Amino acid sequence: MKTFLVATAVGLAALSPATEALAGKDLDAVKARAQLICGVAAGGLAGFMTVDSQGKWTGLDVDVCRAVSAAIFGDSEKVKYVPVTPQQRFTALQAGEVDMLSNNTTWTLTRDTALGLDFTGVTYYDGQGFMVNKKLGIKSAKELGGATICVPSGSTTELNVADYFRSQKMTFKPVIIEDVDQIRAAFFNGRCDVYTGDSARLWATRAANVPPPAKPEDFVILPEIISKEPLGPVVRHGDNQFADIVKWTQYAMVEAEEYGITSQNVDEMLKSDNPSIKRILGVTPGMGKALGVDEKWVYSIVKQVGNYGECFERNLGMSSPIKMERGLNQLWTKGGLQYAPPIR
Repeated sequence: MKTFLVATAVGLAALSPATEALAGKDLDAVKARAQLICGVAAGGLAGFMTVDSQGKWTGLDVDVCRAVSAAIFGDSEKVKYVPVTPQQRFTALQAGEVDMLSNNTTWTLTRDTALGLDFTGVTYYDGQGFMVNKKLGIKSAKELGGATICVPSGSTTELNVADYFRSQKMTFKPVIIEDVDQIRAAFFNGRCDVYTGDSARLWATRAANVPPPAKPEDFVILPEIISKEPLGPVVRHGDNQFADIVKWTQYAMVEAEEYGITSQNVDEMLKSDNPSIKRILGVTPGMGKALGVDEKWVYSIVKQVGNYGECFERNLGMSSPIKMERGLNQLWTKGGLQYAPPIR
């Protein structure tokens, strides 16, 4: 009988309305300062994180930070952006200098475990590739034996190149450079034969950083993809609620796109009879309470920042200077990998 009663109580608890989440120390600190501190990449990356002459940051990774701010505060602009190099980023997060990273960081086992950090999801599915000057006449990465390659220290990029060339029984000459801007300069000045990095970085660099009189079409991105690079936000271990907010913020952006909720129609969608949309937008309460935020958290995200598709299109898609296809980052309903657990 005791076993039966315990099992029944557990079952009823699972069916009961959501209870309010308990705040952790990181979330408490964010709320106390009324500002989210987001670590972005020093030197920027077109389409993901760039800063203009007025100090305004834009890009897909920046939109993730803005969306988290909208979920916590109802205001997407309560964010301070702190540029960090690949070598500084994890130390800065561990030391509490930033609340989260949103700067094209690859999710790996060791980073997710040994560093005391948590990856909350994948905002962009990518893979490492190679770019060369068109005048070299190279059509495939398998023709790069003996090439000089600029690689950033302290990144997965260097390891991936070594693994690929070893597997292809080829040699290469690495040029290790810490600063991203210096790597670009070294490649465009001819110090390196090859510029390597995540495919999105290659497209962004070709679109935004080719120094005149050279033109983007003077450079070729080779077809081979040599690694898996799931890129996403990172937080510290220890504050499950803050990690949940960052995680479900991204899922909310994907879920909103799936249900056709956009920044333009979100007010009209508040009148929807669809039970899922009513839960997502907080018309039917409970999801905000479960996450420890306002019931209109998804409404604030979509209204102020947009759904995932809107963010991708204006920063990386055909409406942007990058003009990149969605590819793997299309919704799962359209053959891509972007898939969100249900908000219910």
